[in-house]
Amino acid sequence: METRPRLLSRIHWLGHDAFRIDGPPVIYLDPWQIPAGAPKADLILISHEHFDHCSPEDVNRLRQPDTVIIGSPAAAAKIKGAQAMRPGDRLSVKGVEIEAVPAYNINKRFHPREAGGLGFILTIEGERLYFAGDTDFIPEMKEIRCDIALLPVSGTYVMTAEEAAQAAAVIRPKVAIPMHYGAGVAGSEADAERFRSLYPGTVVILKPER
Repeated sequence: METRPRLLSRIHWLGHDAFRIDGPPVIYLDPWQIPAGAPKADLILISHEHFDHCSPEDVNRLRQPDTVIIGSPAAAAKIKGAQAMRPGDRLSVKGVEIEAVPAYNINKRFHPREAGGLGFILTIEGERLYFAGDTDFIPEMKEIRCDIALLPVSGTYVMTAEEAAQAAAVIRPKVAIPMHYGAGVAGSEADAERFRSLYPGTVVILKPER
């Protein structure tokens, strides 16, 4: 049996597309409606500018004087002191290797490719985490290699469970974690369960920490 990535035990789903990765460093992905008293951030990554992903209020509650904040160009423009990345850019921040990858719709109008939305591949202590952002199953996913994949499954604005299963079959992570459901924006836990039933690899459905 393949050993599960060590990083898995450090990942907390905070609902919708928001995650915290325990540190060091403490990393937040698309923080939105973060619970009071949450640990402060060393690194915040924001996939795109929509309100349920780019929340200046949440960022300000989490940031410290030395917190590094990175987002798509449109997201970075909304956050004081944030740094912009574009697809293909790479950075090393606080011991984490960050690669920005495309995230966009191919059959919807919500996330056009030209808007510059991002997914992120993070290399943390030798393991690779792919955070897909708000995206459909796009051709660029064929080039992604990772140990853990965080994939949207709700449809409407992003991939359906069926499309996410197709994406996971191409990416072939050791563990896939569904996201983008259950927060009143789109989708429900039924989409996560549907994804698990369709994808033959290892799927971990996290409970939201609110």
